[in-house]
Amino acid sequence: MRRILLALLSLAACSKPAAPPAPEASPAAAPAFRAAIVLDVGGVDDKSFNEAAYRGLQKAKSQLGIEVQYYQPSQPADRKTGLRQYAGKGFDVVIGVGFIFSDEILELAKDFPNVKFGVIDMVDKPADQIPANVVGLKFREEQGSFLAGALAAMKTKTKKVGFIGGMNVPLIHKFEAGYKAGVAAVDPKIEVIVNYAGETPKAFQDPETGKNRAVEQYKSGVDIIYHGSGKTGLGVFQAAKELDKLAIGCDSDQAAEAPGHVLTSMIKSVDVAVFDTISAVKDGKFQSGMKVFGLAEQGVSIVYDDNNKALIGEELHAKLMALSADIVAGKIVVPTTR
Repeated sequence: MRRILLALLSLAACSKPAAPPAPEASPAAAPAFRAAIVLDVGGVDDKSFNEAAYRGLQKAKSQLGIEVQYYQPSQPADRKTGLRQYAGKGFDVVIGVGFIFSDEILELAKDFPNVKFGVIDMVDKPADQIPANVVGLKFREEQGSFLAGALAAMKTKTKKVGFIGGMNVPLIHKFEAGYKAGVAAVDPKIEVIVNYAGETPKAFQDPETGKNRAVEQYKSGVDIIYHGSGKTGLGVFQAAKELDKLAIGCDSDQAAEAPGHVLTSMIKSVDVAVFDTISAVKDGKFQSGMKVFGLAEQGVSIVYDDNNKALIGEELHAKLMALSADIVAGKIVVPTTR
């Protein structure tokens, strides 16, 4: 009996408890889809061009459930820094907001073939110069500006209207050319006064100069000014309020900048272009090359809502919509150069 007991104790001492079952390996989490934009001069609070791009980015975040970031350059040299930073971190898509990014992104895209790039307002390039991972997003600003000019011509009491551009470059000339054509289509005798804020990118972020140019125009007899100048246009609205005149906004709905003094705004759907590009990359439907947004694609439009219905009226709005239909149908060809 004693021998049996000792044998049992020895067996217990040598036995090891059974190891717990190994946990099942969990699948590795898929990396988050990441999108970024690098803003142009003027910044995210310009109430116009950059802010529209930012809205598109935020829409992508909320509707697509992705990670987003944006970079706001403090000086021109920072643009390339922002682009390379996001590309180097392996972001899925990086968008430069403004024509000035064109050459930088075309070069950068060669170094990062796995990153998709977009350029808002990309300068026209031959198809063979656009890498397979780059899309240029352009707008027919002249078409929307034509409607702004036609409305200004219908509403002016002094027969003298104005245009204030930001940087004196071909892109902004499209706004001017369309605006002048719209004015002339209604009444070729109406005078159009034109000023630009400058010759460098700073011309898009100079409200003081915008105000000074606007005051000069209003005091010369102009009663309606259309601006295509980014943050500089905030000065135009300030002048309109102080002198009790009318202004026409650009890129975004700018009615809130001078309530009662903003006749309308020419919407440039930068937010739509940003969202659509990010969505296409995420869905595997990205296409390189040039993509153009005009009246037919709802890429540009004129605001008509509760904020300005009393200023425009149903009759004039109907005339604008008829002009818009003629442009889409090709009956009116709007010039793109001065």
